[in-house]
Amino acid sequence: MAHVAVKATPQRRSFGKTRLLEIIKNRSLLREGEFKLASGATSKYYLDMKPTTFDPEGATLIAEIICEMIAGDPEVRYIGGLELGAVPVVAACCVISLSNHPLQGFVVRKERKGHGTNKKIDGNFEGGATVILLDDVTTSGGSVLEAVAAVRAHGCTVKRVITIVDRQEGASENLAKEGIELSPIFQRDELL
Repeated sequence: MAHVAVKATPQRRSFGKTRLLEIIKNRSLLREGEFKLASGATSKYYLDMKPTTFDPEGATLIAEIICEMIAGDPEVRYIGGLELGAVPVVAACCVISLSNHPLQGFVVRKERKGHGTNKKIDGNFEGGATVILLDDVTTSGGSVLEAVAAVRAHGCTVKRVITIVDRQEGASENLAKEGIELSPIFQRDELL
């Protein structure tokens, strides 16, 4: 069976980002209440990206945008991220990537399962590879830095981190200290 790649025209890219932003605002942006973030800080808004990343249209748009961001980088064959936020994003990207630049996906566990293979990293992963890590939301970057440490322990080079939304609260600077570029699809200012 032949795979047909969808040509990403400037109009399609613009529509895709505009539509994805609408979906995130309608499904994932919570603005009522006070929320505790993974970083420990509190916020008057919260991004629960699961309703977007588990939505067929949301997942497809995210994957198309990310795959386009990666397409110009042929040395990257592996993408992954920390459970749970990155799991649906990695899976969608692997599916979308098949027709153009096939990517293998993996997940970094927060803790080993304690049974089975007891791996910290599951999926398709090769030590020493150049990888891109994905995240749904970055705040200070602490969560994605856990994934960075895990893959670096296997001799991998982290080319960059792609996030759906950067809250602009230090992740870019903290990743830069590790020599890693943060590439957000959206920044906080575009949502609020």
